[in-house]
Amino acid sequence: MISAELVDRLNHLPSNGLPVLSAYVRVDPADASHRRTQSSVASMLHELRGLIEDPSLGREEVLSLRGDVEQIATFAAEGNWEPHAVALFSCSGRGLFEQVVLPRALRDRFVVDRTPWTRPLVAVLDEYHRSVVVVVDRSRSWYWELFQDELREMEQDRDPVLRKPNYPGWHGLDEHRTTNKAGELEKRHFRRTAEKLTRIMQSDTYDVTVIGGHHEVTERFLEYLPKVVRARVAGQFTVDPQTMTRADIRREAGEILDRHEREEETRLVEEVLGRAASGRLGVTGLDTCLWAGSVAAIQQLLVHDDTVHPGVICDTCGWMGLDAESCPVSGDKTRETPDIVDELAAGVIDNGGNVEHVLADTPLGGHLVAASLRFPLPPVPA
Repeated sequence: MISAELVDRLNHLPSNGLPVLSAYVRVDPADASHRRTQSSVASMLHELRGLIEDPSLGREEVLSLRGDVEQIATFAAEGNWEPHAVALFSCSGRGLFEQVVLPRALRDRFVVDRTPWTRPLVAVLDEYHRSVVVVVDRSRSWYWELFQDELREMEQDRDPVLRKPNYPGWHGLDEHRTTNKAGELEKRHFRRTAEKLTRIMQSDTYDVTVIGGHHEVTERFLEYLPKVVRARVAGQFTVDPQTMTRADIRREAGEILDRHEREEETRLVEEVLGRAASGRLGVTGLDTCLWAGSVAAIQQLLVHDDTVHPGVICDTCGWMGLDAESCPVSGDKTRETPDIVDELAAGVIDNGGNVEHVLADTPLGGHLVAASLRFPLPPVPA
């Protein structure tokens, strides 16, 4: 399972200047023989072998990359492919090899750079909210944790329920009294469930909650939630608690969380583009965002889908740009990188900011990247 700690550890792998090979391979769950996956890896390795012939590479770099090719070829031969995608990070010259299974499909590609290419991992990580799914009926509640498409049952609650008397003559006043009693028991159950869900959401472990059950029951239950928890309800779904399955819960809650994520992305884009348009603390465009990242001014970076763009970075001071042989800040020689957006995202995270990859169809596509800032940008160095 992908975590912020995993991404941070990968970003700080000690390659000591040797190239790191980062490979992302899509694994189709319908392809049991993995024929398509093996073909994709074979094509990738063929291209890598051609890259090793680059005369600008030193002997140690060539030997390390050859070892990377062998490590990935061995991994592919063993056939340990798990859907929906696998990320591989290799630097054989330093004895490094990492495998990460991804919960959704990604485009096949590889990058050779001085640091691991982790931005696709960041994109997957910020797409998935850690959520609590609660299915509720009049006397029972089921609690599930849903994260990265993995559903884990947490616990169940059962409260007393009043059954209709099984003897003649319970009509009239007895029926009225029974109905009132049943209503009080339902309210008590809803209050208890709401209190437990509130404690769970206050633990800071979970981002949102999804409520399921018969529609009329979930509508009544929502009234018992405090406003602070109701504001974190991503949505409701209808399910029969007596016949529901794990697959039902994962599918229904997953669709709600997907819609919630797209709506949140759209809201963030509107907010940041609004800031930029009004001259407040917001900027758009790759060149300007790179300068903002160079001076650690970015609070939140928005990246359109899986935007990739080459650029340069100064390893001395951290300056990033699209093209320059020497750094305009330190004067040192810059290093080319196949994806400067990845360097920008990693820098934002290291400086305590947030990165959001936007998959929704928004105006961000015309800018590629945008950012909200902590402070106004200083003048761009000549």
